[in-house]
Amino acid sequence: MKIVILGAGQVGSSVAESLVSEDNEITVVDTDLPRLARLQDRLDLRIVVGNAALPAVLERAGMADAELLVAVTQSDQTNLCACRTAATLFNTPTKIARLRSADYGRYPHLLDAKNFAVDFSLCPEQIVTDYIVKLLEFPEALQVLEFADGLVSLVAVRAFAGGPLVGRPVSDLRRHIPTLDARIAAIYRGDQPIIPDGDTLIESGDEVFCLAATRDIRQVMSELRRRERPTRRILVAGGGNIGERLATATQGRFQIKIIESNEDRAKTLGAALDRALVLIGDATDEQLLASEGIEDMDIFLALTNDDEDNILSALLAKFMGARRVLALINRRAYADLVQADRIDIAISPAQISIGSLLAHVRRGDVARVHSLRRGAAEAMELVVHGDSGTSKVIGRRIDTLDLPAGVTVGAIVRGPRPEPGRADRREVIIAHHDRVIEAEDHIILFLINKSLVPKVERYFQVGFGFF
Repeated sequence: MKIVILGAGQVGSSVAESLVSEDNEITVVDTDLPRLARLQDRLDLRIVVGNAALPAVLERAGMADAELLVAVTQSDQTNLCACRTAATLFNTPTKIARLRSADYGRYPHLLDAKNFAVDFSLCPEQIVTDYIVKLLEFPEALQVLEFADGLVSLVAVRAFAGGPLVGRPVSDLRRHIPTLDARIAAIYRGDQPIIPDGDTLIESGDEVFCLAATRDIRQVMSELRRRERPTRRILVAGGGNIGERLATATQGRFQIKIIESNEDRAKTLGAALDRALVLIGDATDEQLLASEGIEDMDIFLALTNDDEDNILSALLAKFMGARRVLALINRRAYADLVQADRIDIAISPAQISIGSLLAHVRRGDVARVHSLRRGAAEAMELVVHGDSGTSKVIGRRIDTLDLPAGVTVGAIVRGPRPEPGRADRREVIIAHHDRVIEAEDHIILFLINKSLVPKVERYFQVGFGFF
């Protein structure tokens, strides 16, 4: 696929890195030549220097025969202008825009074909905010990801010494919770992935990915580690876009304090938030953390725009007694360095938000994609079309599927999506070996390596006879 990406920042670079590895022809546009040069040194792609809103620049980037435009510059106006230009001048089939302002959400018709011609919009800051909110609701989890409109959840937890299943085989899960059904999709021991079978032993410190109906997920998690007390008190370092969105979304449920170093920004936040306390100061100041009772905090969230500050403040908060700490870290090398050491959770905004975009890039009918382990692995929800004559999977048992090694079928969601306002009565089926796949099933897959994506896409494609 020929893809033009506008913006070589954190989001654009992550999108390029993810898509170029899947045999796509990528062109990246930015005004910053040194940044583009560094990206081209790492990846096999074309670069174009210029203002992404200008028709001449888009033409130089190959927009005339591109199949996809991904406009993820820092400017909403540039992204919207580029989408409209691509639609009008080049008839580009699919146009994706990053929109940081929540204002556009109030007027969705502005994005339709008659106006800015945006086929899909995403706001990385809001996606990261929603992701963190889930982690606040599930204090035991390293990741909480949803599929099938929230019917199914995939959670990652670190197995804890003393947990009911730790030191025991995976097959014991069914005996411990006979009334529920769940699937352990993968285990990571250090950086080594393990596709478990019934005899696989779970060890203390393993990162375990569990898939279950969302209503059952808390009980499944309790088999791997002790139940944590609910989150009540939160201290946030950084009052930027994500810090403000998070406080706005949760200030009615939690006790929240925000530390912001910029005095003007702190005053603006204080006026905008009803029930959150905004403090002016430096989150790496141990005296400030001590005075605000860091040892009583259920979680410390380092959400500034500076990786080094986030790492230092999170390490300091943990040392001073915060129960859990989370740091927003853009540089992948930093995240790999500190995750599971003294920092409980290190998250990459670009990797979290990229899943929403990938669902619109994948071949076939892909309903949801989540990037896992900072881009190394992936979970995806595919819709199966066709019949037994045109599909390689319909009418077959799971244990007879010819899937690549490293791919696990975790669950099946069966039944039509409900109309708005109606109860969702779709069936969640945990994928055991004898389950048979039917047409229009939603199949949730776990891939231990994202390099397996093209093989999976080809395997699930419908044959020409179906058309």
